[in-house]
Amino acid sequence: MLHSDEQLQSVLETLEECRKVLNESNGRETAELLSIVILDLRMKLKGIANAELRALCDEMLRGVSSDPASRAKPTQDQPRRPLLRVVK
Repeated sequence: MLHSDEQLQSVLETLEECRKVLNESNGRETAELLSIVILDLRMKLKGIANAELRALCDEMLRGVSSDPASRAKPTQDQPRRPLLRVVK
């Protein structure tokens, strides 16, 4: 598994360099697509599930809401679930 992670890390570094080149050469749309691939690969390397990312995004969107009343604060009966898991 370690060898596989090392290979994926190498691929990640290459993809990040490609994204940098694309951004510098006005390939913004392609660079944005590559950003999605990079995120997916980072999530795999860190063991973050799609559901965890979705929960984080949902929480962030709730915090951006323009209607303060719609920002449901967790009560003692409804504890706030953790947004991220610590991965070492």
